[in-house]
Amino acid sequence: MEPAVRVVDHIVAELARTGVDRVFGVGGANIEDLYDAMHRSGGAVRGLVAKHEFAAATMADGYARATGRLGVVAATSGGGAMNLVPGLAEAHASRIPVLALVGQPPTGQHGRGAFQDTSGKAGSFDAREVFAPLSRFCAHVHTAGSIAELLPQAVAAAWSHPRGPAVLLLPKDVQQAAAPPPAAAWPHTEAAGGVDPAALDRVIAALRSADGILIVAGEGVAADDARPEVADLARRLGAWVAVTPDAKDVYDNRGTRFAGVSGVMGHPGVADCLRRADVCLLVGTRLPVMARGGLDDLLAGTLVIGVDPEPPFVPAVALRGAVRATLRAIVARLDARPRRCPDHAGPVPLPPPPARGPGTSYADAVAAVAGALPEDANVFVDAGNAAAAAIHLLPAPRRGRFVVAVGMGGMGYTFGAGIGAALGSGRRTYVLAGDGAFLMHGMEVHTAVEYDACVTFVVFNNNAHGMCVTREQLFYGDRYSYNTFRPTDIAAGVGAAFPTLDVTHADDAGQLRRALLRSNGRTGPAFVSLDFDPREIPPFLPFLAALGLDGTDRTNDNEEASDERRQVHAG
Repeated sequence: MEPAVRVVDHIVAELARTGVDRVFGVGGANIEDLYDAMHRSGGAVRGLVAKHEFAAATMADGYARATGRLGVVAATSGGGAMNLVPGLAEAHASRIPVLALVGQPPTGQHGRGAFQDTSGKAGSFDAREVFAPLSRFCAHVHTAGSIAELLPQAVAAAWSHPRGPAVLLLPKDVQQAAAPPPAAAWPHTEAAGGVDPAALDRVIAALRSADGILIVAGEGVAADDARPEVADLARRLGAWVAVTPDAKDVYDNRGTRFAGVSGVMGHPGVADCLRRADVCLLVGTRLPVMARGGLDDLLAGTLVIGVDPEPPFVPAVALRGAVRATLRAIVARLDARPRRCPDHAGPVPLPPPPARGPGTSYADAVAAVAGALPEDANVFVDAGNAAAAAIHLLPAPRRGRFVVAVGMGGMGYTFGAGIGAALGSGRRTYVLAGDGAFLMHGMEVHTAVEYDACVTFVVFNNNAHGMCVTREQLFYGDRYSYNTFRPTDIAAGVGAAFPTLDVTHADDAGQLRRALLRSNGRTGPAFVSLDFDPREIPPFLPFLAALGLDGTDRTNDNEEASDERRQVHAG
């Protein structure tokens, strides 16, 4: 006799039907039936167990960014559910489609002293009130019959603009109950509305008459798979192209039109192009502070046009709609003949501050990574000094993702996200992180070893929370430090814990490059660490401005004007 089809079996079968092949999570009593259903699926959907629910959520996030498919995370009730919050918050802020399946105690125990009760009854808090503000859809599945309606609604909400997480709260008894018949077809995912014809006419007129145009492309270009449309638009307009810090991979970093990265970790050439531009065209970005730091005055004097489902954070003519479809509508109205791009400096790096002590410099380390990085690799860059250096100095791979989670900027994001990306895409994935991020969530290396994920972890170890140390130096008189630590030999610890893992403690950039090249030729994970001086200043505009090294001409500044110009509030 065939086993009865339970609600969890229904969920797994429906996810498989939509193209989901993996669910990331951490097990527990109130979610174990979902893992049983994945086992019974015969491999249609695989369950992968992380070390922490935050990392499981970022695995789903990284999987979605690297594959273009829905990321799915599962967690049990209580502390397991609460550990999802920062990971889902990142997906919400960065508009990443993720579905969270969250176990709950059996319905009959709600409000009766159940272990990990979050029903909102009898003095317990309500899990729905926790997850609703950071999701696009959140529902408590009270009955087995309702799953046939709620699951498609949740998935559609995750994919609809603005994209983001959807959450289903699943009591254990409902998971085990007999499932309803599957729906013949799910409702069509809501698309962003069509482009306003009048606004499109105004935009086309402005673009045709402009002598200088700067395109600033963001993560929405990657999410909508609109890279060819951006390239075609730039060619027809004769435009310079900049990218936001979280979107280095959406335009060829080696192309002649490429101006560099905008914002607080960016290149001075972007400001130079914006200064010469009649129009600034934002594509797939709302231009938050991290992407526009140092550019506000120039933007205020320039016509700004936004192409995105949501309006920009700066005054602009907003063409609200799906990025790819809107770009195609613009391109169809433009002359197909390419226009020459005016001369410009390109992504010239800012000069590094003077060396302060021993250790490999960020510039040398990033150059070593660039020399080994495969053209089809994914790169996931964590928060902190390592992020600033990589965003400023490392060209994105031509055929892979370059991901920086600036939505919430949580340290340790990359250890899970890189694993999810590698397992989903099958591509070598580099994780670039500092020791602070490693000490938060670096034990997900265990997950990479367990599932033989093709991830190369590169840890920039300065035995400090380096960005916080720099703030102590520059803004608090360098009188103390709460953020420097005793030396830790991370490579030795990881090597001892995982004897089958390829682990290297690189003494210099040359050893780093050789270790990376070796990892490229193998399957499975690898781990490299190298040491840095915690007092090295990264290429981060607020820090460089405080030192007068941000490339600004202050010859005619009085003291007050100089102080005002240096205040770039980010990080």
